[in-house]
Amino acid sequence: MLQLGTAAERGGGRAEAVGDFAEFVRMSMPGLLRYGHALTGNPHDSADLVQAVLEKVGSRWAAVQRKGDDPLAYVRRAMANTHISIWRRRRRESLVADFPDSGAVAPELSRLENEPLWQALRDLPPRQRAVVVLRYYENLSEAEIAKALGISCGTVKSQNSKAMASLRTRLGKE
Repeated sequence: MLQLGTAAERGGGRAEAVGDFAEFVRMSMPGLLRYGHALTGNPHDSADLVQAVLEKVGSRWAAVQRKGDDPLAYVRRAMANTHISIWRRRRRESLVADFPDSGAVAPELSRLENEPLWQALRDLPPRQRAVVVLRYYENLSEAEIAKALGISCGTVKSQNSKAMASLRTRLGKE
């Protein structure tokens, strides 16, 4: 009888964890999509990134909660890591012999695509872009960024400094 009670408790805990995850997704989705958009440079890739990460995190939600860390920071770190992995994979795969015609590009879907700041931000390396977005777009402290990305505060500062210098140089020319 004791084992049946334990199994029932685990089943109830699982249902509660699923409910908690659904609530987490509902509350965090707008911010995660904004963060993903800033990381990827467009809303479509952002939605794909968020979905892929939430699928992975959803299957491990109970473990994420048991860990005791901030789940939002965990998801942001997973998004940054996944984006960097995708970026590296695509970078290797997109080598072509001929350049595509520039006229074949679809019209811009986002109003931010032609903004000089947005273009300069998109050209930053992924880690620098993640630091800048979390610092100035999500208003996180250096310690929160370090925790979210799994890097030291010194790395956050240096990446931010390099990114800001690059942005100043690029935007100063325009």
